[in-house]
Amino acid sequence: MAQRFLTLADVAEELAVSVAQVRVLVRSGELPAIQVGGRNQWRVEISSLEEYIQQQYARTRERIETGRVMDDSPTATTSGSD
Repeated sequence: MAQRFLTLADVAEELAVSVAQVRVLVRSGELPAIQVGGRNQWRVEISSLEEYIQQQYARTRERIETGRVMDDSPTATTSGSD
């Protein structure tokens, strides 16, 4: 049987972000998840993660088209002389 759910750590690895950042996405409702087990561990359905990724692609595409994209490069600076 194929795997259906991912842990928050798995999601963090897939997105190359911290588990804390994934937890923020889950708690905000931006990334749907469920709590399971006696310790209420979070699980994200693989299809939900894929949908979230597609939404982020669309959001990024829109930002690029409207000139509102932010560069995450640590060397990117603004001169203030614009």
